[in-house]
Amino acid sequence: MSGASITFFGGVGTVTGSKALIESDRSSVLLDCGLFQGLSSLRRRNWEPPGFAVRDVDAVVLTHAHLDHSGYLPLLVRHGWHGKVYCTDGTTQLAEVVLRDSAHLQEEEARQANEGGWTKHRPAVPLYDGGDAERACRLLTSVPYGESTEIAEGITLTLGRAGHILGSSWAKLDLDTDTGIRTVVGSGDLGRPSHPLLAPPDPRPAADALLIESTYGNRRHERWDCPDRLGDAIRRTAQRGGSVLIPAFAVDRTEMLLHYLMQLKRAGKIPDLPIVLDSPMALSCLQIYRQAVKERWPELRPELTEDELFDIEGLIEIHTAQASAHWNDPRQPSIIISASGMASGGRVLHHLRHLLPDHKHSVIIAGFAAAGTRARQLTDGATQVKIHGRYVPVRSEVLVLNAMSAHADCDELYDWATAARPPATCYVVHGEPSSSHELAARLHDGAGWTAVVPTPGERVLI
Repeated sequence: MSGASITFFGGVGTVTGSKALIESDRSSVLLDCGLFQGLSSLRRRNWEPPGFAVRDVDAVVLTHAHLDHSGYLPLLVRHGWHGKVYCTDGTTQLAEVVLRDSAHLQEEEARQANEGGWTKHRPAVPLYDGGDAERACRLLTSVPYGESTEIAEGITLTLGRAGHILGSSWAKLDLDTDTGIRTVVGSGDLGRPSHPLLAPPDPRPAADALLIESTYGNRRHERWDCPDRLGDAIRRTAQRGGSVLIPAFAVDRTEMLLHYLMQLKRAGKIPDLPIVLDSPMALSCLQIYRQAVKERWPELRPELTEDELFDIEGLIEIHTAQASAHWNDPRQPSIIISASGMASGGRVLHHLRHLLPDHKHSVIIAGFAAAGTRARQLTDGATQVKIHGRYVPVRSEVLVLNAMSAHADCDELYDWATAARPPATCYVVHGEPSSSHELAARLHDGAGWTAVVPTPGERVLI
């Protein structure tokens, strides 16, 4: 029997905290190193010991830069780890921005909690700090798509395009064990063939074990046109004299929104309103996307040109907290894009606190929101949300645009998974329980696969 195994330390039963320890006879690799987000019971897990011997991990592989896949890296460093983190060049560049911003945000939230008195902890402390993030960034090591690289003794990595965000990848790990080669493929977060900026995911390779995400494992995306619905909401809000606030992920969602807004503006389908981008992190990521288009990175759709994407005339870029505060009470109807996408922290909370109580404004949730986040509460019809220790009434219009998600839906996941020969076992991960179990059942019933939803801490042989 092979000594190769997988142990699931995160991203099971939830869409956050992705971590899978993959071990061969001689080495071990951590596939993704994500932060738990959303429900307080999940967030508390970030403060617990990691559950594995950190110093025994030979390498880390990141499938992409989002916090739920990369945000635990500074903690790994704090626990004494100092190996190499392998990922694409796009992920390297974006992860540097994401990790530094995460550390800054946690330091800032701890400071505000202590000053505002809305913390249970005396004093509140950040999960990690800027020094931890900088040390983590120095470990990032870029590898090209499609190239095989030995990342630990007897473990070879190959990355393919996942089409989720810039730099995103699926990961193929070939483990040289005493009984032969065992292959593990992790989908990371799989994108959509119809993504307006990115090329479709590369086909998956054959594998003995497949780890597939299931964010939308039980749902199909809406088929109506996202730009039209976005335009309708903007016109409707402007007619009321209100502003549109869009909590948006700084990576990819912001670029997608700017792309749609530019199309609507050029077609005369929305009024000429100020478009405000209030997120230093998003502005940094926007520069990386602009450079990628200029250099024609292969993961982007080849027909895109720089002016077609992000050059919105009059875009207002907000860098300082003082300038951000001005947009808590806009003097005219405006469109405000601000992080974080799940309204779990950052400047968007101040905008929400001021705009939610007024019926003339609108809040647009553009994509998936995890359980326990304010964006999810708004999606589910909450009449009040708690922000900075106080409940804020929800009187503004709330619109959900799930079709703007950069995650593959249940049909797209199924089609990608089943286009190659069946694995010995498929592990359905990175989804809320109903999504994961329904995708596993579909793979079992429709394709005849052995498809399993693992449990936290479960170890399986390959």
